[in-house]
Amino acid sequence: MRSRVPKNIGGGNMNSMIKQAQKMQDEITALQTDIEQREFSATSGGGVVEVTVTGAKNIKSLTIKPEAVDPEDVEMLQDLVVSAINEAMNEVEKVTEDEMNKITGGVALPGLF
Repeated sequence: MRSRVPKNIGGGNMNSMIKQAQKMQDEITALQTDIEQREFSATSGGGVVEVTVTGAKNIKSLTIKPEAVDPEDVEMLQDLVVSAINEAMNEVEKVTEDEMNKITGGVALPGLF
């Protein structure tokens, strides 16, 4: 008894799938490069602390307004700085995930981001 392989499996479809995967990989690489070059800013304490980070998650700048500096309450200033940094980093993650989902159609690809 001979088995028959449907004609639409193999050659043509496999090449098409490989081309689609390569295109997706190229788009992901371009997106990674684009996001790493972007800047994301966040504030805390009503704007007395502002941080700007890159998409590569490096802190580019930190601005602290004089009214945020109270020698009697250093802990509050530290909390404001940490809060602003965390908010900016979360924004990088959110934008990365949202834009990656546009490329992958929401399919999780292990090892990316």
